[in-house]
Amino acid sequence: MKSDTQPFQVLRLDHIVLRVSDLARSIAFYGEVLGCRVEKRRDDLGLIHLRAGASMIDLVAVDGPIGRRGGAAAGESGRNLDHVCLRIEPFDEPTIIAHLAAFGLAPLGEAEPNFGAEGDGLSLYFHDPDGNLLELKGPAG
Repeated sequence: MKSDTQPFQVLRLDHIVLRVSDLARSIAFYGEVLGCRVEKRRDDLGLIHLRAGASMIDLVAVDGPIGRRGGAAAGESGRNLDHVCLRIEPFDEPTIIAHLAAFGLAPLGEAEPNFGAEGDGLSLYFHDPDGNLLELKGPAG
């Protein structure tokens, strides 16, 4: 809620920017596994905007103009961020696990309730090709 001293109100996550080592691999991963589609390309910046529901996931090449600002690529000694949570519906754990398995992926454990923007809901975690941790979160319940 906006106060008298706060000039704006945060409404929702607009976008995140992930630095990736292979744009084509990441575009394929986010497209095939999560159903995100390329909304806009900025090849001059090494930047791809992917539609993720009402939000965006932006990918930048670590060796591109924007990506170089972040230093070395994410790996065992460092990460770009802790994790990205994507609100999904429906949340059917066996179906999600089967879908991930079709891409050679497995969740890091069983679905567990976690707190998010809508309250507590079940979540599954897994990694993208660059080691970024993704959380798939169902509705509060």
